[in-house]
Amino acid sequence: MTNDEIFAARRRLIGRNVSIAYRRPVHLVRGSMQYLFDADGRRYIDGYNNVPHVGHCHPRVVDAAERQMRALNTNTRYLHENLARYAARLTATLPEPLRVCYLVSSGSEANELALRLARAHTRRRDLIVLDAAYHGNTTTLIDISPYKFNGPGGAGRPSWVHVVPVPDVYRGAYRGQARTAHSRWGPALAGPGLSSDSHAGAKYADAVARSLDEMRRAGAAPCGFIAESCPSVAGQIVLPPGYLAAVYGHVREAGGVCIADEVQTACGRIGSHFYGFEQQDVVPDIVVLGKPIGNGHPIGAVVTTEEIAASFDNGMEFFSTFGGNTVSCAIGLAVLDVLEDERLQAHAQRVGAHLLARLRAMIDRSPLIGDVRGSGLFIGVELVRDRDTLEPAATEASDVVNRLRDEGILIGTDGPHHNVLKIRPPMPFNVEDADVLASTLASVI
Repeated sequence: MTNDEIFAARRRLIGRNVSIAYRRPVHLVRGSMQYLFDADGRRYIDGYNNVPHVGHCHPRVVDAAERQMRALNTNTRYLHENLARYAARLTATLPEPLRVCYLVSSGSEANELALRLARAHTRRRDLIVLDAAYHGNTTTLIDISPYKFNGPGGAGRPSWVHVVPVPDVYRGAYRGQARTAHSRWGPALAGPGLSSDSHAGAKYADAVARSLDEMRRAGAAPCGFIAESCPSVAGQIVLPPGYLAAVYGHVREAGGVCIADEVQTACGRIGSHFYGFEQQDVVPDIVVLGKPIGNGHPIGAVVTTEEIAASFDNGMEFFSTFGGNTVSCAIGLAVLDVLEDERLQAHAQRVGAHLLARLRAMIDRSPLIGDVRGSGLFIGVELVRDRDTLEPAATEASDVVNRLRDEGILIGTDGPHHNVLKIRPPMPFNVEDADVLASTLASVI
């Protein structure tokens, strides 16, 4: 089929609000590690797709899937060592007391289950979420995702959802520490309009304390707090130091549980740690994982404590038909093997530091760049029309992404104002790829 034929078929057969990337859509036919190839044989550097975590079509992952598919693919109602082996390997990557795991088929399914666990354990309903957050596509997860319920077509905030500001130290109320939080990747960069608030984390956490006080006065109490360890849809945010520690303290004092959504940040992506929450020196009560742990194969996981799992074991069976199936577990084991054998966490830290340095060097030369932030291979470049007013440059961000596509580099945009360039490549993305991306981005800007 030609590109026009495929596009016409999508318009005819697929729901109109299923989006497609770029003004000139890319007709992809093949992937290999950090590269994608179109129908004409052109190679693209993939700086966008974090789901194929260890690389598109990684041969070890593909081989593991094929071997297990040829032998058996069935659910968890039967004994099979893959489930036991994978659960042991996965929980071993997490700190105590996170030792009980539930396997499902997606990050959305995992976040839905995490909320059920929190409610079963606390016997409460109310939940605190970050503004601009997105946690999945089910009805309940849309209800807890301000990015959706406050956006086009959204129905607004449900009464049981309590929204607190995202701790954005570039654009938010308390500013100045985003780029100093990980100083081992370079000195702080003072931008126009930025203060130097070393207590930003605690100040943003105070909003959670105030929300809990409002709940108490209304006769309610929280089941918990959920946040991405590095908010992605909110604009590739790196949380200020001390934020999660203070928030978790407030929430636990009120009897709630703390949920870390690690769908975007797990398995070494942030470079410095295997999980994003570790960068904040905290241990959640529930951790949510999604498709990157299966390199794009539909797998998700929820890991929690013995105590919370016991509360959930209330007589109602939990079952996910494809969750923890033999093939998914074989793939999950292969992904963990590749991460360890190819030292991809250390690779992400090294390459990410190099790319961040290249991008930050562009700030003085490019007034359009307001902020560069990130950790490992989780990077955001915020574009603004004015560094004092922080007027978002959404149109320009879209233009940049489409120009990069024409130059053979794929990235995306995100953030509440759609003005943040989102760079989250597969983990094999290397220094040479980073140099091409940075040089081309500088030229386009």
